[in-house]
Amino acid sequence: MSERADAAAIDAEATVLRSGTIRVRSEDDILRARQEARGIAEEIGFSTTDVTRIVTGVSELTRNMHLYAEDGIMEWREIEADRDSGLELVFDDDGPGIDDIEGVLRAEHSTSGGMGRGIQGTQKLMDAFEIVSNPDDGTTITVRKWR
Repeated sequence: MSERADAAAIDAEATVLRSGTIRVRSEDDILRARQEARGIAEEIGFSTTDVTRIVTGVSELTRNMHLYAEDGIMEWREIEADRDSGLELVFDDDGPGIDDIEGVLRAEHSTSGGMGRGIQGTQKLMDAFEIVSNPDDGTTITVRKWR
């Protein structure tokens, strides 16, 4: 059974201006994903505070991919919608999925025994957030931050 949760859902159509992909299989890849996201966010013109928010979210979501799925893809897209510009990040893996998305988003569920606040924290840092997960297809999390 697929489970899906949206918070300020990814519903606005956006034009992709440029994009890139990073495969996440190791700690080094997590660092590369953080550096790539920081560089793109700075080029787009995000404030220092928003760059920090974006990098924090990338760190959390790529770490989760590495820990739980061992292998995944982070795709970044510089986007434009109406007069707004922003960054969309998609984290996709073929791991075991998340069995309690709502619990994760309420920070009541942790697979690792930690506090379980990482995904919920990332959701709060971003302007739009969508998560789709099931045991057959893994997890896809899409986030957007507008400038």
